[in-house]
Amino acid sequence: MTAHPEGGAARREALTREVMAATGLDDTTIGLVVDRFYDRVRADPVLAPLFAARLSDADWGPHLAKMKRFWASLALMTGDYHGRPMQAHLPLPVSGADFDRWLSLFRETATELCTPAGAALLIDKAERVAASLELGIAAGRGHMLRRGERLPAIEA
Repeated sequence: MTAHPEGGAARREALTREVMAATGLDDTTIGLVVDRFYDRVRADPVLAPLFAARLSDADWGPHLAKMKRFWASLALMTGDYHGRPMQAHLPLPVSGADFDRWLSLFRETATELCTPAGAALLIDKAERVAASLELGIAAGRGHMLRRGERLPAIEA
């Protein structure tokens, strides 16, 4: 990426254009990735119950719209997402294995639908998001993960 002397909004737009040119990602592609990924999540025997317990059929449309803003903001630096993902995920009964499954489905989807550069960028962002959420959820449960340690499942 090159430096841009313009103001904040113009600089953000220039960076977004550079990322789009370098990766082939755009809002349409990100939308396809989000839709296909969550179709897989909703059909997955491990992840589907976690989502079904929190999202009704009527909730999926707004959730997908939010996720499209999140991923566009993260990958294309659009600045369109202003949520609080950590707070939303803290109460979830997830484990490191759940994050592994989420990442596996995400990698598969991004690789299938994106250019190699686009997939690499999305996968890198997804891995960082997953690691951050896993550490944050562990801390929220009063557990500080050591290097290489994974978030344990909640005891029933």
